[in-house]
Amino acid sequence: MGGDTKATGVSRRGFLASSASTAAVPLAAGVLGAGAASAQAPGRAPDPRAPVDMVLKVNGTDYRLPLDIRTTLLDALREHAGLTGAKKGCDQGQCGACTVHLDGQPVLSCLTLAVMAQGKAVTSIEGLEGRDGTLHPVQQAFIDNDAFQCGYCTPGQIMSAAACVEQGRAGDEAAIREFMSGNLCRCAAYPNIVAAVKQAAVVKTGRA
Repeated sequence: MGGDTKATGVSRRGFLASSASTAAVPLAAGVLGAGAASAQAPGRAPDPRAPVDMVLKVNGTDYRLPLDIRTTLLDALREHAGLTGAKKGCDQGQCGACTVHLDGQPVLSCLTLAVMAQGKAVTSIEGLEGRDGTLHPVQQAFIDNDAFQCGYCTPGQIMSAAACVEQGRAGDEAAIREFMSGNLCRCAAYPNIVAAVKQAAVVKTGRA
């Protein structure tokens, strides 16, 4: 479960990293042209360090943030929106501690530019519980199965686990370990994490 090699030769982590890099170029160029360029004097090239006004919808709330076009979604959440649940572990897309959902899909926020999240729904660990404060079944399952030790990787683990359950990918232990392979736990709580995902899947489907 700590590994990243797939039978197909393509990993979730590798796919997300390459997708983020490819998509970032046209998106960044578009926002620079519409935002930062307008703040420059005529005839001068846009300054890539000039803040660009962005709107990020995070956990159902709009955050209007002036951000450097190169700001990652992780830094936008932690440093600008005050949502520190997603953790900065490796900052290279290797550990999964920064996992959030973008339109329901798990993404590595350290490899995702904030500009790429505009117009999409971002869900961080802070927004996973119900509006009445009821824990998400995955959160409750992590508590029930003691699926964490130091807790640093736990937000990312829970966000990936929630996606695993929601997408019906928690059919057996092998499938769970495959889906969760991009999330590293340096405390090696993997058996408990798998047990937690299995419990949450049972709660969702009603079948043991």
